[in-house]
Amino acid sequence: MTAPAAIAVSPLLTRLAAERATGALLRDRGTLFLEDGRIVHAESPATPGLDVLLTTGGALAPERWNEAVNAAGARRQVARFLVDSGGLAGGELEICHLAAIFDAAFFALSPGSGPSRFRRGATHWIGSVRSVPADAVERETRRRRELLDAVWPYPLLDTAPVVPRRAAPGQTITARQRVLLAQADGVRTPADLAWVLGRPAFHTLLDVRRLAAAGLVETPHTPPAPAPAPLVPDWLAQVQPPDVALLRRLRDALEASL
Repeated sequence: MTAPAAIAVSPLLTRLAAERATGALLRDRGTLFLEDGRIVHAESPATPGLDVLLTTGGALAPERWNEAVNAAGARRQVARFLVDSGGLAGGELEICHLAAIFDAAFFALSPGSGPSRFRRGATHWIGSVRSVPADAVERETRRRRELLDAVWPYPLLDTAPVVPRRAAPGQTITARQRVLLAQADGVRTPADLAWVLGRPAFHTLLDVRRLAAAGLVETPHTPPAPAPAPLVPDWLAQVQPPDVALLRRLRDALEASL
């Protein structure tokens, strides 16, 4: 028996890939850049960009990044400039760039990212690094969604402030978790922590859900729905409120006649 085909994360992306289109697929939570139907770059306001991943992680000095953008941004060859100038090894750039693509695509292709629009012919100033098949990005996006729910199925964690909890006696905390918890001040969300730490946003979401599953982070719960208003019979809803002034006049008249 043949397994059912997976539902496309973005039908428009699937169509553009089949057409070998070049341009930018824009959604509310991010943009995918395509060349001949393959994804060559992605960015999202929910994720640290390639510049943050490279500079915060220590792979590249911020000054070198700014130099590359100023010298080659207008020519859309920033990536090539970084490698040719000796600022970054080609393999290191590829690894960071792939991480940025899959990270931004996860949010850009999320169900709540709004309608899709395609700007044909648009390109990104980062230039050519490495392309990824659109179906591979869709598969990875689905896998990441399923992984988050398998670890700890509480989506509110992804947008709520991260509130640490005291570890139980003898409970083990990894070095990676310790660094994240040190920056979790009860105000920063997972997205904030990703920017501070210079880590991909999805990996930070995954870390937070694992911490919550271990009891090291508070799990926010959906507030209870307000109680429904009591049902009022139709005949009672049609009754007019009493005329208080008239009742007072009647009372005064009765008291005066006694």
